[in-house]
Amino acid sequence: MGKRKRISADKIKEARSQQCFARLKNVPSSPRKMRLVADMVRGQEAFKALGLLHFSNKQAAADVEKLLKSAISNWEQKNGKKAEDGELYIKSINVDCAPMLKRLRPAPQGRGYRIRKRSNHVTIYLDTINQKDA
Repeated sequence: MGKRKRISADKIKEARSQQCFARLKNVPSSPRKMRLVADMVRGQEAFKALGLLHFSNKQAAADVEKLLKSAISNWEQKNGKKAEDGELYIKSINVDCAPMLKRLRPAPQGRGYRIRKRSNHVTIYLDTINQKDA
């Protein structure tokens, strides 16, 4: 690795160490369904978002709720104090496609129809509201 590339990698690594996030990989639901839930909580205060997810009818909401609890716990570990109501908010939430399982289903006249079993990756970044105002 060259010197310039190493310096930029170190900057990225330092910036990333300051952020608080949690990542959930290979969730067996389609990204489209997960994005509906992600859009519901994007930009919300963290504990309000937990309430929204807990009472949501969507199956993907349970996965995002568990991930949000993990992100809050990560923030508490990193900062050494307990999170309070109104202190944290969801800075960003990303839903990306994961590898797809491809299967074949028998079809008439000797054909085969493709079945694509989709999955996704979810990443949540948290931040404090004080930093949002500044």
